[in-house]
Amino acid sequence: MMKSVKIEIKWAIVFFVATLLWMGLERLLGLHDEHIEKHAIYTNLFAIVAIGVYALALLNKRKQYYQGRMNYWQGVQCGLWLTFFIVILVPLSQYLTHTFITPDYFNNVSQLAVRSEQMTPTQAQAYFSLPHYIQLSVIMAALMGLVTSLVVAIFTRR
Repeated sequence: MMKSVKIEIKWAIVFFVATLLWMGLERLLGLHDEHIEKHAIYTNLFAIVAIGVYALALLNKRKQYYQGRMNYWQGVQCGLWLTFFIVILVPLSQYLTHTFITPDYFNNVSQLAVRSEQMTPTQAQAYFSLPHYIQLSVIMAALMGLVTSLVVAIFTRR
């Protein structure tokens, strides 16, 4: 079993590292403090990185495991295993991000939400918290991983 998903585990770790590097880049660019109002726009660019990792993972699986010939369902299966391992790593990546990379993010984004009258202080404090972000990130990683797997498998089959 472990041998059959070794490639997916490797690429989930790559995804994990890419996520942490992206968070560091966002912080360096000021998207977690001085330019926080632009964060919601620019953070979506990570989708390019995420899709790239999925494509590289499926291509790696096709070449190394399926000897260059992989059908659509094999690609989807690879993507779903990759998604599973990414989802397992999400709580750790969120913890590391908000504890070490950008510990003031929740406070900064809460202040923005209150200042722009999008939320009350109580709502902002509940929404912008580590437990809530872990929950949201797990759900989003699962949903986006499913969609990405279904689409990327179309282009990586052979």
